[in-house]
Amino acid sequence: MAEQPPVVDAAVGILPYPDGSILMAQRPEGKVFAGYWEFPGGKIETGETPQQALERELQEELGITVLSALPWCCMVHTYPHAKVRLHCFIVNRWSGNPSSRENQNLQWQDHVTVSPLLPTAIPLCRWFQDWQQS
Repeated sequence: MAEQPPVVDAAVGILPYPDGSILMAQRPEGKVFAGYWEFPGGKIETGETPQQALERELQEELGITVLSALPWCCMVHTYPHAKVRLHCFIVNRWSGNPSSRENQNLQWQDHVTVSPLLPTAIPLCRWFQDWQQS
């Protein structure tokens, strides 16, 4: 029987701007799936809750402080190198202006047109647009 890839827990934030756009980040060179677009966030460290990881990752990646984030959904996706359990939050309040702190490109998207999207970002974009319209 083939060995299963390790499970990696990660937290990501969907940051909606008042105009309805959302922030997308492009994975920098040197990372798995470099050049793919995703929602900002990252791995949950030992001893962290998903919320704590989200707050730490968004501070490290974007230089913002999360003031309010609502747990939204959790999904699992198996990549060749790992099985990722993604804890997704809607970050509805933050302080600071998101800026690239890890050499990643950032774009506000009202209809997500950046490409290629990380496989986990594809359903999240659809679900979020449906959620916004309901």
